[in-house]
Amino acid sequence: MTSHRFHVHLHVSDLEANLAFYSRLFGAAPSVRKDDYAKWMLEDPRLNFAISTGKSGASGIAHLGLQAETADALAAVGERLRSADAIGLAEAGTTCCYARSDKFWAQDPQGVLWETFHTHGDATTYYADPASDPVARDRCCGPSLAGIESPDAKAGAAAGSCKSSCSVPATEQVAGETAACCA
Repeated sequence: MTSHRFHVHLHVSDLEANLAFYSRLFGAAPSVRKDDYAKWMLEDPRLNFAISTGKSGASGIAHLGLQAETADALAAVGERLRSADAIGLAEAGTTCCYARSDKFWAQDPQGVLWETFHTHGDATTYYADPASDPVARDRCCGPSLAGIESPDAKAGAAAGSCKSSCSVPATEQVAGETAACCA
């Protein structure tokens, strides 16, 4: 059975204070450290914990997620989301949080944004569109919250209503023909 790593991403107003707090809490320095971002890859518990600044709005939980160890494991999670009619956006080869990844974004019935992803490389920028052009960041990776429909509201959503936070239309970010934005 393939294991996944749980993921938590927080938006913070003071990166340095949070670096000190979480480094003490986890008993380790972050594995990735940038001017606007830090990430701890912990084994006990198996957790990908990230913090970032630069987002407009309140500090707190940006999103939760599952990090798949393989592309096949991500596809399996994607199928479960698809069967629940929960995929709000599928991204292939996207750059986010200084990494290149394939992703499925969903929103649970409470409105919590979920990111499921498989990382396949590092990136030199926090965010870039799928053509690898760096773009201004107005929020963390993924779709704007207005672009993700809750499972109850999705039934009436118009095709193409998902919006990514980058400049490339969602229809050009879809990871293959079987995964569609707001499908």
